[in-house]
Amino acid sequence: MAKPVIAIVGRPNVGKSTLFNKIIGERRSIVEDTPGVTRDRIYGESEWCGRKFILIDTGGIEPKTDNMILQKMREQAQIAIETADVIIFMCDIRTGLVADDRDIAIMLKKSGKPVVVCVNKSDKIGEVDPTFYEFYEFGFEKDPIAVSSIHGTGSADLLDAALECVPVTDEEDEEEDLINVCVIGKPNAGKSSIINKILGTDRLIVSSMAGTTRDAIDTRFENEYGKYNFIDTAGIRRQSKVDDRIEKFSVLRAHMAVERADVCLLVIDATEGVTEQDEKIAGIAHEAGKAVIIVVNKWDLPDTEDKNTVNYSKKVYDALSYLTYAPIIYVSALTGQRIVKLFEHINYVFNQSKMRISTGMLNDVLNDAITRVQPPSDKGRRLKVYYMTQTSVAPPTFVLFCNSAALFHFSYQRYIENCLRDTFGFKGTPIKLVIRQRSEEDETKI
Repeated sequence: MAKPVIAIVGRPNVGKSTLFNKIIGERRSIVEDTPGVTRDRIYGESEWCGRKFILIDTGGIEPKTDNMILQKMREQAQIAIETADVIIFMCDIRTGLVADDRDIAIMLKKSGKPVVVCVNKSDKIGEVDPTFYEFYEFGFEKDPIAVSSIHGTGSADLLDAALECVPVTDEEDEEEDLINVCVIGKPNAGKSSIINKILGTDRLIVSSMAGTTRDAIDTRFENEYGKYNFIDTAGIRRQSKVDDRIEKFSVLRAHMAVERADVCLLVIDATEGVTEQDEKIAGIAHEAGKAVIIVVNKWDLPDTEDKNTVNYSKKVYDALSYLTYAPIIYVSALTGQRIVKLFEHINYVFNQSKMRISTGMLNDVLNDAITRVQPPSDKGRRLKVYYMTQTSVAPPTFVLFCNSAALFHFSYQRYIENCLRDTFGFKGTPIKLVIRQRSEEDETKI
């Protein structure tokens, strides 16, 4: 059975993201004293008194606004309300009960979902602010609960009350086969649009305004190909252009999203080709040792310079010379062209990144490679590679023992890597070689 889903809603700047981060135990939502910072729904998982649950943070609800982004935030919050089993309705004791709170309460009552009123910023321990009693006016079944999202006081009572509203069910099956897919790229390359096309719903806010997606947003999805968690990230801009403090947090969040991914989809705008910024973003995934698929989006547009995929792929690999192991797929988020093919590629590169090779097979390849191309030498001393073994996966990591690490030049390491790829594949995943020096005397003792 599915885990209980709890959504935190309320008007902007009442402390929803701070409470969200406090409950899940990490800074996943951006916290800034600026209304409208959390624009999309942010998901996190936590556990309380032996019960695991999913927590959703939402953008602040402005019941009456003509602003496009605020309207989208309200729509996203509405979807979160429909998804949730129980709703935490957060208010601010410092401002007291205001008209927008009443409008949101009406929206929540219409949803028919159980609601727990959370009166935030009640920072005075042991004292009850008279303003607190105003929030009984809403008339929800559960009594309001005073909390301080910064200090965490009252959060235990809040979670007790919220989980009481959801009947206890069997724990859901462990999702060991879940693949975390991080979608990265520069602003406006079409990352959110690709995920929306996959899901068949406007899960993420899509706008032509650069910087719309500020947080890294998780979306669970399951189909005949498997179970996936798609992580949409804020477009990563040139450092010189990142002057907004909140956007700097977004870039950091994108880096963190890559770290917890199994596979990265590097989205490139077909009309622009590989830019300098694309090279830097690709480097983030490569350095993190993540499996990568290069997704060329907007392939349906007539103004792409070269509609020949062979020629275009050569240009991509020329620009991303360190990423030639990554497969390229040409898609259109607008028309859905080849979007479904992404799942086959994701599964393939994921499995390649998890591949383990026996030590015997590795050393057969190593011995054959040494026979075909002699190791380098310097001043009469030649490199001797004794043996190789695999120590980990994702990325596949191999330790090579030799007589001199200084003689094991980068070019010969690249040669050994290419031999591994020619024999075993490792398509879509970087390979890490660790060179360990061992004296010839030590080797004779084995």
